[in-house]
Amino acid sequence: MRAATIVNGSLVIADRPTPVAGPGDVLIEIASAGINAADLLQLLGFYPAPAGSPADIPGLEIAGHVVAVGPQVDSELLGRRVCAVVGGGAHATHVVVPAEHLIQIPEEADLITAGGFAEAFSTAADALITQGELASGQHLVVSGAAGGVGTAAVQIAAALGAQVTAVTRNDTHHAALQKLGAHTTTINSPEMSLAPVDVLLELIGAAHLEVAQRFLAPRGRVVIIGVGGGGRAEIDLLAIMQRRIRVTGSTLRARARDQKAEVATLVNEVVRPWWQSGQVHVPVAEVVDFSQINDAYEHFRVAGKLGKIIVRM
Repeated sequence: MRAATIVNGSLVIADRPTPVAGPGDVLIEIASAGINAADLLQLLGFYPAPAGSPADIPGLEIAGHVVAVGPQVDSELLGRRVCAVVGGGAHATHVVVPAEHLIQIPEEADLITAGGFAEAFSTAADALITQGELASGQHLVVSGAAGGVGTAAVQIAAALGAQVTAVTRNDTHHAALQKLGAHTTTINSPEMSLAPVDVLLELIGAAHLEVAQRFLAPRGRVVIIGVGGGGRAEIDLLAIMQRRIRVTGSTLRARARDQKAEVATLVNEVVRPWWQSGQVHVPVAEVVDFSQINDAYEHFRVAGKLGKIIVRM
C-alpha cells in the first residue's frame, strides 16, 4: 500500500506492506480520509498513536470499501461502503478496522465527503448524547462551532430538537452556521448572553469556558473536548456546588475496543438515519489529493475555515 509517513516533521508518501485483517477485523481500501487536530499534533511529535496503530502514519477517520475480512467476520461485509474512526493509519490507501467499529455509509452520501464524517460525528454524538444527555427543548452552546466537530454538534443538536447557540471567533461563518440550525454569537461580543445553558460543548478551552460558565443553568453539563484556547481555566467552584453543575471531558482515540464499538453503535442507530435523510451532512472546506497531503496539512493549520479538510486517495 501507499502511506503518508512522518519523517522529520513532514509527510513522505512511501510504500508499506498492506496490513492483514485479523480475527474480528476488516481491511478497508480507503477512498478518502479527514484531517484532524490530533494528526497535526502527531506530526509535530506531541500525540503518539495508541498501541496497535502505526506509529508514523497519522489519520483518525476513513471512508472506503471493505476488500477483505478476517476470521469471525461475516463475508457479507465485502464490498460495503463504510466509514470509521481509527487509532491511526488513515492517511494511506488501506487500513485494518475492527468490524464492530464500522459505520455504514448511506447510498445517498458521497464517498469522498464521507471521509470527514466518522470522527466529527462520533465525537459530537458521544459528547452530546452520552455524556451531555442533551434532550429536545434544552439549550446547547458550542464553542469553536465552525470546525468539523462543531458543525457536527450543531446539526445533531438541531436534529434532537434542542436550541443551539454557536460561538465563533468572528462572524465570518455565521450565515452558514445558521443554515445548519444554530443561533450565532462571537466569543468577544460584549452583548453575548447565553443563559440559561443546559449543555456546554467546549471546543475552545479556557478562553471561552471562563466566560461561558456563568451562563450555566442548574444541573448544567459541561463537556470539554478541545483546549486550543488554553488548557487551564479559573472555575467558580461555589457556582458549581450551588447549581449542581457537572463537568466532564473525553477523547475517543485511546478508548478500548469495546468502548469505541459502543460509540459506533450509537452513531449507526441514531445519527446515520439523519445522514441518510439529509438532515445532517459533512460541511467541507476543501478536498485535496493524497499526492498533495502536505498541502492539505498546511491548509488545515489555517484558522477561519468552515468544515473539514478531506484527503482524496
